[in-house]
Amino acid sequence: MKKFNIPYQYRSTIIGKIKEYRQNLDPKKKDFSPTTLDFGSVKFHIARHFGFCFGVENAIEISYKALDENPGKRIFLLSQMIHNPDVNNNLLSKGIRFIMDTSGKQLIPWEEIHSDDIIVIPAFGTTLEILDLLKKKGLETKKYDTTCPFVTRVWKRSDQLGKQNYSIIIHGKYNHEETRATFSYSKQNAPALIIKDMDEAVVLSEFILGKRPLNEFKITFEGKYSEDFDPSKHLENIGVINQTTMLASETQGISTFLKGVMEKKYGVENSKIHMANTRDTLCYATNENQDATYELLTTQADLAIVIGGYNSSNTSHLVELCEEKLPTYFIKNASEIAASGNITHFDYNTSTLHNSENFLPQKDVVNILVTSGASCPDTTVEGVLEKLLSFFPHSKATEKVLDEL
Repeated sequence: MKKFNIPYQYRSTIIGKIKEYRQNLDPKKKDFSPTTLDFGSVKFHIARHFGFCFGVENAIEISYKALDENPGKRIFLLSQMIHNPDVNNNLLSKGIRFIMDTSGKQLIPWEEIHSDDIIVIPAFGTTLEILDLLKKKGLETKKYDTTCPFVTRVWKRSDQLGKQNYSIIIHGKYNHEETRATFSYSKQNAPALIIKDMDEAVVLSEFILGKRPLNEFKITFEGKYSEDFDPSKHLENIGVINQTTMLASETQGISTFLKGVMEKKYGVENSKIHMANTRDTLCYATNENQDATYELLTTQADLAIVIGGYNSSNTSHLVELCEEKLPTYFIKNASEIAASGNITHFDYNTSTLHNSENFLPQKDVVNILVTSGASCPDTTVEGVLEKLLSFFPHSKATEKVLDEL
């Protein structure tokens, strides 16, 4: 796989050694067991796969290339390049400005963007409507396009499904940048609908099976379907694609469930005509991180720390998995851990911050599970480990623990 030129401030000696060790031990990535760092009074069990994925490293390399190649020019990102505050703040400090926020709210009016400005498209991609607007303004859109290749793969699959007369069902968060972009690409060649979870898949199934009147469809899914979507025709042949950062098992569950719905309506022998096989739209990095988290959770531990941006979809799903098993703290970086022993952590369900006192148990040996989202720098993970180690003054030296690997 391609190696990217990642700025030094995102690299970590500690995490780099761990990843190198696991890569040498398991080059084919078949072993999902965690890496254990035994410091004596505390043990860190670190997920086999975590941190920057291919798409994020690609986006970072291109963004910094834009800065290096255009001194003195105004450089704009359409929105946050990835969902990580440390990375985005660093880009802002170097003069890059964001045209929109993550929900699509305009921060800089289009009238202020001119043809001699530099535009960087974020890793999530953007809509065809915005691309058209940029081209009409005379802006170059391909040179610094950081759209993740695995996102564009979903768009290509959507295009294929549309040409085969399937309606597109997108499993994603409606306001997420990637979902908005995928919806834009999907609806150009096919009727398209966004559903966020299994509950909405069940509601959709009731329309397919005639358990709900079709005149309620547009109210139920208001704002989530393409203008030409006719539920009387367009629910006959469907294919499920996804926002690549969704919980893979949920996408698979939704696809399997809807396949069963089509079998019930049209018969098993005809279901392949009415339900497309779309398992190939799942992102490898999302799958690896989630599978590694499942394996991580087989380890007996006292708590889990999940590190990443609070608006990061893939990170929130790792939190979701961990919360089912043990106390879990979702933090953006080491600054959320206070010297007093308190921790500020994010509740993704309510989008609120909480403060927990004395979150580390008083034991002879504390076991902590650690993982991070696909947009989280290794240096951020290292900072969290070092902060946690500060609560265990009699622990082994880091160099010794790494040597013991």
